[in-house]
Amino acid sequence: MQQIAIYIAVGTAAAFTHLTVVAAAVELMALRPLLANVIGFGFAFYVSFTGHSRWTFPICPERFAAARLRFFAVALTSFALNQTAYAQALKLTGPDYYLPALAAVLLGVAVATFVLSKLWAFAQPQG
Repeated sequence: MQQIAIYIAVGTAAAFTHLTVVAAAVELMALRPLLANVIGFGFAFYVSFTGHSRWTFPICPERFAAARLRFFAVALTSFALNQTAYAQALKLTGPDYYLPALAAVLLGVAVATFVLSKLWAFAQPQG
């Protein structure tokens, strides 16, 4: 249960980062929400990997590079799902609701990301 609480805390920080970057890119740089989402993903990946590798799924230094690569694969797969769902959500809600639509999508993708992170990206070798 503690691991899930930590995952939620780190995920919340990453999601807040993601949403803040998207909002800034849309409002200050006049980027389209889907393009801003790519930039937000990049920032959120850093926050997410840093937090998860230290607190949610602590790893030894020797496994850091492998875990980062695996987590990037998980995150990229999740982002592909995120971007697809976000595009559909924007079609349904319109661009005025780009942040609530993104928040809903981020929550939906979080469960799959936890499972893949725990069972594969940060998994410790057996033996």
